[in-house]
Amino acid sequence: MFKSTKQVGRRALLAGAATGAAVLASPRIAGAQAKVIRVGMPTILSGRVAILGTSSRYAVQYAFARINEAGGLGGRTLQLVERDSKGRPDEAAKVTRDLINNDGCEIIIDGEASSGAFAVHEVVRELPVLCIHTNSETSSLTADPKLRIATAFRCARQGIHDAVAGGVYASAISKQRGLKRWMTCSPDYAYGRDNTAEFLEFARMYDPSIEVVDQVWPRLFAPDYTENITKALQVRPQAMYSALWGGDLVSFIEQSNLYRLFANIALFSSSLGDPPVLTAIKQLPPGLHTAYRYNRNYPEKPSNTAFADGFTGVAKHEPTNWAWQNYVACQFIAEALKRTGGRTEGAALAAELKGMAIQSPLAVEEVLTLRDSDHTLIGYPTAWGRTVPKAPFVEDFATTPWSRILEMETQWKRQKGYA
Repeated sequence: MFKSTKQVGRRALLAGAATGAAVLASPRIAGAQAKVIRVGMPTILSGRVAILGTSSRYAVQYAFARINEAGGLGGRTLQLVERDSKGRPDEAAKVTRDLINNDGCEIIIDGEASSGAFAVHEVVRELPVLCIHTNSETSSLTADPKLRIATAFRCARQGIHDAVAGGVYASAISKQRGLKRWMTCSPDYAYGRDNTAEFLEFARMYDPSIEVVDQVWPRLFAPDYTENITKALQVRPQAMYSALWGGDLVSFIEQSNLYRLFANIALFSSSLGDPPVLTAIKQLPPGLHTAYRYNRNYPEKPSNTAFADGFTGVAKHEPTNWAWQNYVACQFIAEALKRTGGRTEGAALAAELKGMAIQSPLAVEEVLTLRDSDHTLIGYPTAWGRTVPKAPFVEDFATTPWSRILEMETQWKRQKGYA
């Protein structure tokens, strides 16, 4: 039904960039530079969605260990310093400042959800170290030129990319099964509302007969979804879209199972495909539709299997969407440090990252690219699949060509005044 296309990066990959572990051939490191490069990570390490932060941390630890064990970067090693923001944007800003000013961190890997990523973004505007956002999917963070920062990049999937792929996928299912009446249930904050609006925009673009009959907006980290579930039972849509994620999504599905909500409603979820989320659900309904988050069988390549095995050896659970995004960020950071000869100034690293292409276990074709125009990642998996009751719990992945995603993204940016 859908197919992928080959993506070509703007810069050739230096040998060894796939793992980020190669030693610089001719390092030019000033004597005053510290041997250890400290990399700070503000993230969520406590509460219901702590897996966002813990899996991000494990991924960076795994990546840094591989780099350091191979001799580091020009004799310098990488050290992760993480801080718990507790899911609060104000705390995310505070700990980011502390990581830079007090802990001597020269690079920031922003492991926050979208709610905290915007706060981290503004700190980096004032303290221009290199920052790579690894978890926030809200499109405007990098798409809106008014928000753009020279030293900030996004090494994570982006809402608009998933919206195009999701719209193509959902509209095909909708036409095939006659799913005309839709409802949404997404968290009430920037990511939830933006992601839902973007998905609906493209789903209705490809199937104009789709009608949105109701929308509910539970608060982020809500403990009880009974009110939202009973509303769905009253409205009786044929399909539902949800941008709930992490522990919130687990709770929503488990509570929905008590009412057999998905017996007659087709669920389309942007976040269900994370392996720890799938395994946390006691009775996973088959046939739910989910965007790709992570799957050891897709992309089908030995390097992806090796990444899954390596991460699982450290974290004791399968990689998450956040895990691969943070691992990829480390690949880009390692390559940028190689090219700067170990220099860590934000401007120097940013100059190398713009347009950089690397080989990666997560590239759907040959490379992942940090796009020059808006500092955001392209070439990653945007497939959708269906849940099944056995590991790895999602199969029948359907892909949308990146050429189509980028074409529709350009139109969307023009409509938003971003281009």
